[in-house]
Amino acid sequence: MIQVNEKETSIVPRDEMQNGGFIQAQSIIFSSKKLQDDLHAIGLKIKQHEDNVKLLKSQRNKLEDSILDMQVILGKYHASTPPDTENTHNSNQSEEEIIEQILRHEMSAAALFYQLRVRHGSDASDASCTNDVLGVVATLGRVDDDNLSRLLAEYIGVESMLAIVCKTYEGLRALETYDKEGHIDSGGLHGLGSTIGRALDGRFLAICLDNIRPYCGEFLADDPQRRLDLLKPKLPDGECPPGFIGFAVNMISVDVTNLFYVTSSGYGLRETLFYNLFSRLQVYKSREEMFRALPCISNGAISLDGGIIRTTGHFSLGKQNNVDVRFPKPSSNPPDIYLETEKQLKEVTWKKEKMTQDIKREQSLWNAAKYNFERKKEEFVKFLAETSAYATQVAEKLQRAFFRLSQALADRDCPFRTCFVVGKQSVASVNLVHFLFPLFQPNSSVHVFRFFCLSEAVKFVTFLL
Repeated sequence: MIQVNEKETSIVPRDEMQNGGFIQAQSIIFSSKKLQDDLHAIGLKIKQHEDNVKLLKSQRNKLEDSILDMQVILGKYHASTPPDTENTHNSNQSEEEIIEQILRHEMSAAALFYQLRVRHGSDASDASCTNDVLGVVATLGRVDDDNLSRLLAEYIGVESMLAIVCKTYEGLRALETYDKEGHIDSGGLHGLGSTIGRALDGRFLAICLDNIRPYCGEFLADDPQRRLDLLKPKLPDGECPPGFIGFAVNMISVDVTNLFYVTSSGYGLRETLFYNLFSRLQVYKSREEMFRALPCISNGAISLDGGIIRTTGHFSLGKQNNVDVRFPKPSSNPPDIYLETEKQLKEVTWKKEKMTQDIKREQSLWNAAKYNFERKKEEFVKFLAETSAYATQVAEKLQRAFFRLSQALADRDCPFRTCFVVGKQSVASVNLVHFLFPLFQPNSSVHVFRFFCLSEAVKFVTFLL
């Protein structure tokens, strides 16, 4: 090893300057790492609180869906404003009253069917054309709320409410027969009407259950009415539209006498007849809430204050029609399953309220973590601004040192060409030159200077100067 000439004072190491620069560099490195670690830790807290809020909201949405389903089962629909109709009644009508309303449509097939059944029972039992008839639409469903019943009847219209429902295609063909020229003859309902002095006037609607395309999805769990498990409308934020009550097809109760009836393919009345009539018709509390939910409505909607959207872009405006043929009220004595559902509804509602409080608390922690992150980020930016002056100073010293080192290495007789020796410590100058050279290219910046190499650079500068 070649010893440094002590007379060369310009390159004699000064321990005080070297130690001071080294300590300052270490302090900068330590402070920078601590600030970065703090930012990372706060960032993890922000992510944790964000995930917690998303999870809680997802769970609350499921509880809200369950609440809607149970409210539909219990028949809890209340209009936000009274319906705009004249001569309306305050209570639901019974099935007997609905049949009386049907009989007032004297020239209809539905009236003829019930005349045969109620007033001419023997003729009805002998009439082969009605053996396959299950009933009339208006008497096959039950609705707990009179206002909702009126709205549903107005939506599908009187013709559909008076439609004759047949089980099979053969039964439908028996309702009307034709001669060789294709004209209606005296068979079927037309012949029966003539025998009792009740001729049918015009067309009438008949529905064949076996020919209806049924709903093929899942059903609500533990529901004796087998309501359809339809996907509820969702806003872009994942929330259910405010005011959404449920689907009309699930707000109709099937009478116990027909609850277990199934078609030849194994489908019940709800997934055939009522799904065909109402599809995924949505029910809202008010027009305003229904209109705000337009992006979520694809198969029509009604509101309890009289609003009707038949299909996308088709709105029914004006006064609500007074429909006399409606769905009758259900049984006044609900089975035990409804009492249990009422109890479950209270429990789920309590859980939803508690979860809402948990979301608010988690949201507050999330906001506090984001605030702390912003403050810590400002502190780090300020630290970088303050230390950049020191980094610039060190870079200028390195430039001078590099310049002097280049001059020294240009001299082949320079004793420092191979290495510099300070006591027992040596620094490989060639490797250091290769390391330092990119820092001072024309396109380089002070920001290229990294703190992890700061301490070694300071030792080298203080050694040279």
